[in-house]
Amino acid sequence: MSTAPDTGPERMAEYERLFTQALIGREKTEQGIRFRFRAEQGIEDWVGDLAAREKACCPFLTSTITRSADQVRWDITTIDDDLARAVLAEYYALPDTIGQGVGVINDRLDKIGLRVIGDRATADLPTPSPVSDAAAPEQ
Repeated sequence: MSTAPDTGPERMAEYERLFTQALIGREKTEQGIRFRFRAEQGIEDWVGDLAAREKACCPFLTSTITRSADQVRWDITTIDDDLARAVLAEYYALPDTIGQGVGVINDRLDKIGLRVIGDRATADLPTPSPVSDAAAPEQ
C-alpha cells in the first residue's frame, strides 16, 4: 500500500479540500459506497486523479466515476475481506473524520488493523484477482 505518489497526510488534505468545495452527499450502495460531488468544471478530473492515487495506495479498492448533468459520482467497492470492508467503512466516514486531523485518522486505521508507518499505511490484504478488480456496474 505504498506505491501512491503522494503521502497520506497530503492526500488527507486534498480530501478535505475536495469535500469542502464539492461534496453534496454520500450513501452506502449494494456493492460499496458512493460520494456525490457537484459537477463543476474540473471536479470529475480531480476525483478521477484522486481515485487513481487511492488505487496505487490501496489496490483492493475499485473506483468507478460517472457524471450526470448535475453531479459526479464516485462509487468505491472492495474485495470480500473483513479488513478491506473496514477500510471502506473508514472511507465512508471520512467526511466526518477528516477535520479531526491525520493523527486521529491514523489511530482509527490502526484500530482496524492498518499499520501506519511514517506517512504510509500497510496491511496484510490479498491481492485482488482480475475478476474482483472489475469496474462496478452502473447503477
